[in-house]
Amino acid sequence: MTAPTPAVRDRVLSLPSAELPAYLYDLAALRRHAAAVRDALPERVELYYAAKANPEPEILAALGPYVDGYEVSSGGELTHVAKAVPGRPLAFGGPGKTPAEVTAALELGVDRFHVESEYELRMLAELARSSAPGRRVAVLPRVNLPVADGSLAGSSLAMGGRPTPFGLDPVQAVEVVRALADGMYPNLELRGIHAHLASGLEAAEQLAVAESAVTWAMGLGVRLAEVNVGGGMTVDYTDPGRRFDWTAYGEGLARLTEAHPGLTLRIEPGRALTAYCGWYATEVLDVKHSHGEEFGVVRGGTHHLRTPATKGHDQPCSVLPVDAWPHPWPRSAAEGEQVTLAGQLCTPKDVLARRVPAPGLRAGDRVVFSLAGAYAWNISHHDFLMHPGPGFHFLDMSAT
Repeated sequence: MTAPTPAVRDRVLSLPSAELPAYLYDLAALRRHAAAVRDALPERVELYYAAKANPEPEILAALGPYVDGYEVSSGGELTHVAKAVPGRPLAFGGPGKTPAEVTAALELGVDRFHVESEYELRMLAELARSSAPGRRVAVLPRVNLPVADGSLAGSSLAMGGRPTPFGLDPVQAVEVVRALADGMYPNLELRGIHAHLASGLEAAEQLAVAESAVTWAMGLGVRLAEVNVGGGMTVDYTDPGRRFDWTAYGEGLARLTEAHPGLTLRIEPGRALTAYCGWYATEVLDVKHSHGEEFGVVRGGTHHLRTPATKGHDQPCSVLPVDAWPHPWPRSAAEGEQVTLAGQLCTPKDVLARRVPAPGLRAGDRVVFSLAGAYAWNISHHDFLMHPGPGFHFLDMSAT
């Protein structure tokens, strides 16, 4: 179990049933965490926020003082982020960029393009020639680097080190780098190398990936301004109090930059910045007994918070008892010590957390799921069964 911050708890208990489920974001907590991450990073390490993790405008704005820019991965994200935080540096990444998206990015003056293939490079060069004449566009070829057997074993999601749709094979990447360095594309500037390989890595694993990427990039024998080692810092859903070791990671990155004067490193965390500031709050509708187990059916479900179904875990949560009961019929209640929390969808996959310690859980009690500040609402299948959407509350006690 994990308790919400006092501000979140008070707001959850004050909301009427009709306003649940709801997402609540503690912006003051987000700022404190982002500031601590920024302080742990050395000079010549740029911090970009991967907007895909949570693109809410209030989240993007709260992160503004602590990040050097934002990474976007679609034309929709591009337009949204440019409007939410105007004038901030943007990096455009992701596979399958369309000509319309690339043109829009060029017209918006995107700071960097992460190029995923030789085809994309040629498309970008031609569109830059026609859409941004006289401008040299910064390019970072993305390379799918080989990794030692087992080195990504701890990752929750691998985008490199094996066959994937992401990036260029090293041999192809070398050819692209040489072409850019030799001026084959005069309107494109080789800024550096992009090497995001996996998500869910601990600090030591992240450092090993960063060291491998820098070593490979420096071995190319061409001048590079930066190496982007991506994001993917672990968030532990089984132990919400344990966080990625930003201090150790920052110290390791400092050693890397000291070994390579003039080289800037760039990281692009998403989940590890915002997951901790968000909660999904709901209400128990019924407590049911089935074949020796007990289930608490809550308002909403995985169509609002898809993370546990996607990652195959139990979303950490806490129960807020509510004594008031406004109905004339009796409350259903748990008889045992553990209850599985399920949503309102007509599928057995609509489970948020299994066998939660919740003795005496009753209909009408509130449940607050933590670590819901990233890859939660924005990746969920909102329209399935057409239940109402959640409310959104952005709490900022530091502003009062």
